[in-house]
Amino acid sequence: MGSMVVRLVAAVGLAALCFLGCAISSCDGQPDYRAALANSLLYFEGQRSGKLPPDQRVQWRGDSALADGQDHGVDLTGGYYDSGDNVKFGLPMAFTVTMLAWGAVEYARPLALAGELRHALAAVRWGADYLARAHAADETLYVQVGEGDSDHSCWQRPEDMDTLRTAYSVDASRPGSDVAAETAAALAAAAVAFRRLDRAYSAMLLRHAEQLFRFAENHRGLYHNSVPDARKFYPSSGDEDELIWAAVWLFIATGGAEYKAFILGDGNAGGVQSALSWDNKFLGAQALVAKLILDGKLPDSGNPAAMKQSLEQFLCDVAQHGGSADAKLSPGGMLWTQPWNNLQFVTSAAFVAAVHADHLAAARASLQCAGGGAATLPPAQLLAFARSQADYILGANPGGMSYMVGYGARYPARVHHRGASVPSIKYSPGKITCKGGFEYFSRSSPNPNVLVGAIVGGPDGNDRYNDSRGNFQQTEPSTVTVAPIVGVLARLLHN
Repeated sequence: MGSMVVRLVAAVGLAALCFLGCAISSCDGQPDYRAALANSLLYFEGQRSGKLPPDQRVQWRGDSALADGQDHGVDLTGGYYDSGDNVKFGLPMAFTVTMLAWGAVEYARPLALAGELRHALAAVRWGADYLARAHAADETLYVQVGEGDSDHSCWQRPEDMDTLRTAYSVDASRPGSDVAAETAAALAAAAVAFRRLDRAYSAMLLRHAEQLFRFAENHRGLYHNSVPDARKFYPSSGDEDELIWAAVWLFIATGGAEYKAFILGDGNAGGVQSALSWDNKFLGAQALVAKLILDGKLPDSGNPAAMKQSLEQFLCDVAQHGGSADAKLSPGGMLWTQPWNNLQFVTSAAFVAAVHADHLAAARASLQCAGGGAATLPPAQLLAFARSQADYILGANPGGMSYMVGYGARYPARVHHRGASVPSIKYSPGKITCKGGFEYFSRSSPNPNVLVGAIVGGPDGNDRYNDSRGNFQQTEPSTVTVAPIVGVLARLLHN
């Protein structure tokens, strides 16, 4: 235990430990959602790019990528590194911001009661500021900084990186309606999160969001065809999900008739989905539309009704009331989707289940499932599913391991993450070269820096986990995985 305390002090600084509550253990044997929530928000400070602010709590990080955008004469500093590398990919970053903002909108009160609302909004703002700067003109959006192949050929902390920081954009002649619409959704959601606290900032974000939605509508095309470097890392399967997702967020933000008309007339409800992810937002749009129907702001007919029905089928499936369509669970009860970073789908499904449970409860309604022998699924049962997935991540699993770094008595120590696995520039200021960093990658010892709050890819479908830095499918964390659980943990704090 003593060595773990030393590692946490080195990771975040002694002053920051007061925010971690019972992060070292689960206190009374039950999950400490407050500590896990604090950790999850601390994680985003560890992923920051750019000039770090004076109140930065993750002290082993330093300033990085301060010249981003200079090759095009724009300021592209800031934002987040997506996973364990040093590239800034616009599509997953925008999804991260959307999910963080959605959590702050839904659960502002429990976040405030936990003393974490300011940290949640700071996480949203760090990403939203970057996305607004990346929208350099009405029909120009920068969607990536850095080259994936050159970055992945190095193992360097971001403070040292000397790989190419090429900036890539989409515009009217090289469209990217998927990423433009996702960025519109992110900025609209962030505008909703800030509209009562900072009206001028909220209005600025909303202006960008509306311009980006028009750009996406008027110039259709998948962004990875315009930015081929993105295809290898975050290819897009389509843009219809992002367009409806953005339209819903803009309708929530503005009440605009044009956005309502888009929702009513789009004609693509998405069907029954298997996941909400950085590439597929239909499920998120369906959950928001279902709330708008329950609130009487959209009709329970046509496209909105089809979206609501698809959401309900997904939730019946994951809660094991969908009959033959029940989603697969591991023997230990983890929702299982795919071998690579499966926990990203777990956290997003838990979030959707939690928010829809609350929406149903507010409307004094229950979910009607067609199969599985249980026609009625009450909100409490949906929330129980969300809780089961969060508890699994926090250690209630066959391996007895927390898959959130820095939480619990046992958690991943060899996270696939350049900055965490290389000595901090604060304590080892000598430059670590592109290839020299692989010395640290190949070591079997734990990472010298604890990336508190990171959620790794997670175990396989049989609940087995191999804590090896080279096992990136299981040990690499990502912002898209952590963003949804912020809202889940805030919700679980207050029943």
